[in-house]
Amino acid sequence: MIWQPPQFRNFKPSGIPRRALESIVLTVDEYEAIRLADHLGLEHQAAAERMHISRPTFTRLIEQARRKVATAIVEGKELIIDGGNVNFINTLTHCQDCGETIQQPIDAEIDQCPDCGSQNIENLAHRYLAQGRRHRRGR
Repeated sequence: MIWQPPQFRNFKPSGIPRRALESIVLTVDEYEAIRLADHLGLEHQAAAERMHISRPTFTRLIEQARRKVATAIVEGKELIIDGGNVNFINTLTHCQDCGETIQQPIDAEIDQCPDCGSQNIENLAHRYLAQGRRHRRGR
C-alpha cells in the first residue's frame, strides 16, 4: 500500500542531457520506503505496517532503495521512479494548465481542475498503475 503516487517521475544531474545519462529505476514501493523511513523518520516496523508488508520485507526494500539513490547521486545517473505492483490509498491530480496539484482518495474522480476549471488534468496514480501492469516488478 502506497499513500499516494510520487509527484515527480525522475531526477537527473543538471546540465547533462538525458540521452547522455545512464539511469537507475526506483520502483514505487522503494520510493514509498524512502518516504516513510527517511523523509518521515518512521521506524521499520511502523513503516512496514503502513505499507501492509512484513518488517523484514520492508528492511530489504529500504536497503535496495537507499543503494539505488546513493548510486544515482554518487555516479551521476538519472533516477527514474517507475514500476512495481502497488495499490494507492490516495492519488494526486495535476492540472496541466494552472499547475495545481490536488490530493484526493484513490476512488474519487474529478473531471476538471477545482482551481481554474480546466479539463486538462492528469491523475498521477493512474499513470503509475498503468506502468505497474506493464512492468510487474516489485511488491
